[in-house]
Amino acid sequence: MTTPLQVTARLRTPVTGADHVRGADDAPVTVVEYGDFQCQYCGAAYPNLHELLRQREGTVRLVYRHFPIANVHPYAESAAEAAEAAGARGKFWEMHDWLFEHQDQLDPVHLSLGVEQLGMPPDEIGAEVERQAHADRVRRDFVGGIRSGVNGTPTLFLNDVRHDGGYSLADLLAAVDAAAET
Repeated sequence: MTTPLQVTARLRTPVTGADHVRGADDAPVTVVEYGDFQCQYCGAAYPNLHELLRQREGTVRLVYRHFPIANVHPYAESAAEAAEAAGARGKFWEMHDWLFEHQDQLDPVHLSLGVEQLGMPPDEIGAEVERQAHADRVRRDFVGGIRSGVNGTPTLFLNDVRHDGGYSLADLLAAVDAAAET
């Protein structure tokens, strides 16, 4: 009898200065999330990742990359583009948080209100989203995800190795603590 070969997916696109990073640059553990703003599972993981950063401040940093599954989530791409438009104005993480905290309000009208709540020009950002001004960035993240073995959201990598465990806070804390020891 032969044992099946276990293949561990690895992150193929290294983290660079162009990534959206939250946490200390010199943190020993880097969590890369491939996410979709309209995905309910990403929405469920969001508060746990937020709390992980709080509880392991200095130990972990979070990198967010776009992986909109547009055939299932009709507003995922426009939400990703809005986040990038906000990022161009230094407000990526504010928009990221708003999108996850208002997942049921990602249609154009509510998205415009969210942009305005964050103090950004809704007409300008709406025009950028409409003309897909940031589509190349979103597509680059998506393709990098495909190359790294991402096939759903959220997919997390801890120090370049895909995390195949859960995304409850307890699971994430255990995984980060184990990665910090290696």
